[in-house]
Amino acid sequence: MAPGATVRCTKNPNALAIVHFPLKLTARRMLAPTVAHLTFQRDDGQPLDFIPGQFLQVHFHYADGTATKRSYSLATIHDHALGPGEAVEIAVSYVSGGAATALFEGLDEGGLVDASGPYGRFCLMPADANQRYLLIGTGTGVTPYRAMLPQIEQLIAERGIEVVLLFGARTPVELLYGEEFRAFASKHPAHFRFVPCFSRELPAADSPHAHADVRHGYVQQFLGEFAPDAVKDIAYLCGNPNMVDACFEALKADGLPVQQIRREKYVSSK
Repeated sequence: MAPGATVRCTKNPNALAIVHFPLKLTARRMLAPTVAHLTFQRDDGQPLDFIPGQFLQVHFHYADGTATKRSYSLATIHDHALGPGEAVEIAVSYVSGGAATALFEGLDEGGLVDASGPYGRFCLMPADANQRYLLIGTGTGVTPYRAMLPQIEQLIAERGIEVVLLFGARTPVELLYGEEFRAFASKHPAHFRFVPCFSRELPAADSPHAHADVRHGYVQQFLGEFAPDAVKDIAYLCGNPNMVDACFEALKADGLPVQQIRREKYVSSK
């Protein structure tokens, strides 16, 4: 995925009236040299009821006063609606000269941003009866999969599902939330497989990222290895549009019906 704030491409965000609310920054940490994990609280005392896979929009103005907005998938790991004061987490890519980058880099702890949402339908569906999920992402496109982990754990317990997470990054330092996904895979070795795909640089032999499921190349190169199956699989694609398009065509060629391939493209925007 190209670095920078993202504009989310969705066919049909929630059709309800848009409700704006203030988010107060409570913590910031860098996940990678150009990606920040930001933690907020909703500052109006109201809860935030969202489904993992949904996103928020942050509203602000360019220097000339023109209104604009950016979309960010919710990264919060939760198994309930977020009550007042609970963490609202997003991952933000920084790009040189970006208006959204300037907004977030200049935001001190305690500072406020205007947000709305949640939106989107890139979610695990209650009616799904599949045996396996193929989760494929690049860059911050992996963020919704982090939020889905409690749901995945519940589905493992209830239905014994299997999950393969193919995550594309250029280098090991850009493997967002890699430690968390690896820990989840270790906790559920028979059900959750974490496959990092590094396009430029493999981890050193003594790195915690160096394990048997590491691949050198792009995620779309390794889809066939997991034998996508129309009978048992539902696939999710999130991130760089070129990756999403390539994987979509590959999955169709493997026989997956379009309704079993769920997509969300991230388009770089300043």
